[in-house]
Amino acid sequence: MQRFSILKGDIVKAKTDAIVNAANTSLLGGGGVDGAIHRAAGAELLAECKNLGGCKTGEAKITKGYKLKAKYVIHTAGPIWRGGKWNEDQLLKSCYENSLLLAKENGVRTIAFPSISTGVYCFPAERAAKIAVKTICDFLKTDTFFQQVLMVCFDEGTKEIYLNALKEYSEKS
Repeated sequence: MQRFSILKGDIVKAKTDAIVNAANTSLLGGGGVDGAIHRAAGAELLAECKNLGGCKTGEAKITKGYKLKAKYVIHTAGPIWRGGKWNEDQLLKSCYENSLLLAKENGVRTIAFPSISTGVYCFPAERAAKIAVKTICDFLKTDTFFQQVLMVCFDEGTKEIYLNALKEYSEKS
């Protein structure tokens, strides 16, 4: 997958058209990636988010990037892990699909994702990585719109999990 890359870094510094925010359903800021994006973007982001009426789990909404390098922030509310019996896998897949579709609708050619739901929402990282990689790669196979999709991992351990998921996906394809 030439248009899909996995790297270790800080998503708020990504030089892409859009970054994806692993948001909560209120869209009003929180911890982890969500808090970092809100702090880096400035108060205008929170003001715009207040007008969006929240975001259901698995859906996505878009705002301006304000003080970020990215022109846009795509907010998606990932599922809280409850043991895998509450449609968590499908909801996580929907986060990636809906973010890509919304990005495309808004002319976003380059996009950076974090590892959605694997922090305070406790989604098992290996399972989440397989879902994310498959969803993104399957999308890119059938859609040539995006120039670059990045998976920006906060630490080396997460990066390795995503690289392993990509290797496994590539071997099956």
